[in-house]
Amino acid sequence: MKKKEKFCMWYKVKELSENGFNKSQISREIGIDRRTVKRYLSMGEEDFHDWIRQGKNLPRKLAAYADFVKDELNEHADLSAAQIEDHLKEKYADDLPEVHSKTVYNFVQMIREKYNIPKPRSESQRDFGQLPQTPYGQEAQVDFGETYMRTVEGNRRKVYFFAILLSRSRHKFVYFQERPFTATDAVYAHFLAFEFFGGIPRKIIYDQDCVFIKDENLGDYKLTHEFNSFVQNQPFKAVFCRKADPQSKGKIENVVGYIKNNFLRGRPFRGISLLNEEGLAWLARTANAKKHTTTHKVPYKEWKIEKQYLLPYKKQQLSHEQTLRSHTVRKNNTVLLHKNSYQLPLGTYKGPGSKVLYSIKEGKVFFYRSSGNNGLITSYDLCIGEGEYLRNTDFRRDKSKTLPQTYAEALERLGNTDKAKFYLELIKSDKSRYYHDNLRAIAKKITGFTQQHIDKGLDYCMECQYYNANSLYQAIIHIANQAEKNSKTKVNIERPQTTKFMEKATIKADTSNINTYEKLF
Repeated sequence: MKKKEKFCMWYKVKELSENGFNKSQISREIGIDRRTVKRYLSMGEEDFHDWIRQGKNLPRKLAAYADFVKDELNEHADLSAAQIEDHLKEKYADDLPEVHSKTVYNFVQMIREKYNIPKPRSESQRDFGQLPQTPYGQEAQVDFGETYMRTVEGNRRKVYFFAILLSRSRHKFVYFQERPFTATDAVYAHFLAFEFFGGIPRKIIYDQDCVFIKDENLGDYKLTHEFNSFVQNQPFKAVFCRKADPQSKGKIENVVGYIKNNFLRGRPFRGISLLNEEGLAWLARTANAKKHTTTHKVPYKEWKIEKQYLLPYKKQQLSHEQTLRSHTVRKNNTVLLHKNSYQLPLGTYKGPGSKVLYSIKEGKVFFYRSSGNNGLITSYDLCIGEGEYLRNTDFRRDKSKTLPQTYAEALERLGNTDKAKFYLELIKSDKSRYYHDNLRAIAKKITGFTQQHIDKGLDYCMECQYYNANSLYQAIIHIANQAEKNSKTKVNIERPQTTKFMEKATIKADTSNINTYEKLF
């Protein structure tokens, strides 16, 4: 913000304050941070002028990291200062000087202002009510989350996570996996959390998630078989509340958002095992190591106290191995299971001997990759009939190729010309949501045409503003067929064949004998 704008802002803040506006109302009215409003109100006019004249400089201790912060913000403009601080600690663990979080915040704000990288504003906000402090060891809260991450190859990968925190100390734990959580997965995650906390709280609060509950009748809950067996054999009490109820479980809902926005946003996916390792490291250096904004206490230090009040947990050998069976994938990317065909994404079949793994749980069938980390491919409700064909809506898409790979293939089909590049950009601009589908169609359909016909098709589509792969394909076919038809058309200048006509012209009709008629009369 320029000095002149700051002067105007300061006078506006003073004016609104004199008119009875509080700090929050002023912040919303003129669109600046509430802390800035507080700072402006604390300064008289002369103090404000002195503060403006001093100017601002990048903190010397962090000046060497300006390029790193700028690159992070250019790539992900919505990163918070807390996330930037965590990324700095992760990348420069040995060299980063010890500075206060406020210093990092000011540093990030100066980088944003210097290079004009504003943070996108969120239009939707939600209010939470604060609950009284719970006793040590009394309560924990559990919730699930899911989000998309980018792999190092540029593909999107969906990850799911289980989050739990001890309500008094705010000590947190998170566990990630690549498939939706089942009751068995949730029980395993609970055991990991109990081992991490070194004990069990007396009460755990959940929302009405289908992982735990299979039926509800005005407050009476029927738990899933696996989770019910788990609860019956544990010393804690399971308490269920309504979904999105901040008065009952707002703490854990904030933690889910914290995991998504501080830890996962901008982080590349390099495998689920590594993600869990990175998650534990993040808990140790950031989530459980920094002062909580509400309690103003460090969760890790508070956990050392709360640990003494937790119910004892007997450490046991944990195993999360699933009974996965192997099944052959057919050429049409389907699996024949119990006399029903389940469609898998295009590209699952990779030649003779292609296999997938599957498991059946709670009325669902889950299909997993047979190699690597056995990531989830898809799931279906288990079909109880016979001869049925089940398919998800997007399985006609070949997901084995990334967008850059498909783009390169489509561009090659069009001749790799500047005109082709421009046309693909027009498709992207006009149909961004279906851009990848159009590239796939071009790569698949436009083969065997001459470059001349392709260029004419591109010219026609751009002139008529047809930014669609099928329209381009039809235009090129029409141009090619017309050219072939014109090349075969010749003018016939030979004399017509008249032999049969001349033969018929020489034929004489038979005549009757006149004596025949004379005899009749």
